[in-house]
Amino acid sequence: MAPGLVVEHRASGVVGAVVSWGKGQVLLRDRRGAQHRFPLEEGGYLIDGRIATLVVPPSTRDRTPKRTASGSIAVPGAPAKVARGSRLWVEGRHDAELVEKVWGDDLRHEGVVVELLDGIDHLSQRIETFGPEPGRRLGVLVDHLVTGSKEARIAASIRHPEVCVRGHRFVDVWAAIKPGLVGLPSWPEVGRDRPWKDGICAALGVSDPPQFWKQLLGKVRTYADLDPTLVGAVEELIDFVTGPEH
Repeated sequence: MAPGLVVEHRASGVVGAVVSWGKGQVLLRDRRGAQHRFPLEEGGYLIDGRIATLVVPPSTRDRTPKRTASGSIAVPGAPAKVARGSRLWVEGRHDAELVEKVWGDDLRHEGVVVELLDGIDHLSQRIETFGPEPGRRLGVLVDHLVTGSKEARIAASIRHPEVCVRGHRFVDVWAAIKPGLVGLPSWPEVGRDRPWKDGICAALGVSDPPQFWKQLLGKVRTYADLDPTLVGAVEELIDFVTGPEH
């Protein structure tokens, strides 16, 4: 195996060039530029139509860059930076725990603190109290940011140059985790007359929602386990709050 080698992952049908490898996985980049991470399974790939097993070259086994759960290159032993004035706000505890699971190493390296909003109904007042300014930015991660939603209307009302509001399409961040991690082809449909978590737990026969969340979160290993809309939103917010001042 070498960088640039074009292979096909047999289980998914994804075709891409090898970018890097490590921790028993290989990172492929498809022709559209999207990256995909797959396990180095025996006979798990096709090369020129023939079944193949990707093998890490002995000379590079100790030199392959380590990567964080978000896919960025890890910096071993790097201390967390002193917290920036900028902040990343999320709606609830589960949002914060999921962001920590995947992007925690990146956030500590950049000195970005994640804080809870407990909903966004009073977002404009919270922003005014915070007082964003150059060097003191706000990134806000919002659930259910779709056309016509309450969240979309609130987000559209925020026009401060030092505030960036982004989100994903799901009513609850649980649904941004790929259901295949718990053996489901898709998350069950939940009517609008009940809270999403309650509906999901009832449909799955779950009697202990906190324990189910703990198990679900525990199955998340990398950004590839999440819906791309959440991944894109979080990474854009991190770029915003760590970027150069206007």
